[in-house]
Amino acid sequence: MHPRRVLVALAAASAALLTACASAPTTGPMSFFITSVGSGNGANLGGLAGADAHCQKLAAAAGAGGKTWRAYLSVPGAFPGAGNPQGVASVNARDRIGAGPWFNAKGQLIARDVAHLHNGNHINKDTGLDERGNVVRGRGDTPNEHDILTGSRADGTAFAPQTDTTCKAWTSSTDGSAIVGHHDRIGPLPENWARSWNFSHQSAGCSQEALVRTGGSGKLYCFASN
Repeated sequence: MHPRRVLVALAAASAALLTACASAPTTGPMSFFITSVGSGNGANLGGLAGADAHCQKLAAAAGAGGKTWRAYLSVPGAFPGAGNPQGVASVNARDRIGAGPWFNAKGQLIARDVAHLHNGNHINKDTGLDERGNVVRGRGDTPNEHDILTGSRADGTAFAPQTDTTCKAWTSSTDGSAIVGHHDRIGPLPENWARSWNFSHQSAGCSQEALVRTGGSGKLYCFASN
């Protein structure tokens, strides 16, 4: 391509991007929150359906029950086997939560869309609020509750099924462990994993005690999918 055409194409792309950013709302009604409480039973959330119901219940109590709420959680698939010749497809957190944009309880923009959520979102301790608009305890607070259950990789997809990363698809408070993220983007070391909102490390286990021991309490990210 002629250099002049390249410059024209780049200028057009930049203009389109600026227009899109300028047209995106910067405030809006709550469509994202961190749960003020967990299930109380460790990572046994009653599966994805139970986790979604937990988000819906808390949202309704906060006056936002008119939306459809989904927990940001992934579940690995299953390999083909006896009685299951085709296998079972994974469920990806990023595919469960709608298209955005999402705003916290104070109307602050969290992410414009799914791509922005996984690359450049505004989640941190000041903006990662619960459904009532309260700050969620983080590293340095007592107790530290910055471990948020996700079961997800950094791009919002599920892991391969060889290792349990979701406490048996969010149904166990005994065996296994779960991937968590740090909503405050802070960890014990200044490394990328410590700053990840959705993919920091595995929990010590699935019980309530194990989640507390690694810096959490079984809280979830909830997103309005409509």
